[in-house]
Amino acid sequence: MMYPYMSLPDETEIVHSQLIDDGTSKKVIVHFERPTEEGFDSARCELPSYHWIYNEGYSDEEIQLFEQLLHSNAHLLFKYAANGGIRIA
Repeated sequence: MMYPYMSLPDETEIVHSQLIDDGTSKKVIVHFERPTEEGFDSARCELPSYHWIYNEGYSDEEIQLFEQLLHSNAHLLFKYAANGGIRIA
């Protein structure tokens, strides 16, 4: 299951997985996607390792910006992933 997290001005949508417990560690997968004329640019990063699983269409500079965003939001992403997404009244 993926949960919405944030929309950026360039139309990139950021969503995250539920908390994934593999028995030895807990992780969250964060997915970035924006529409293009040909389809979508998309990238996925695994937290807490910050390992980029996939990237198609985003520049190295954009990935660096996403990684900065992830570093400053990782605690929230883990919290929301554990609680089934953001709870908006």
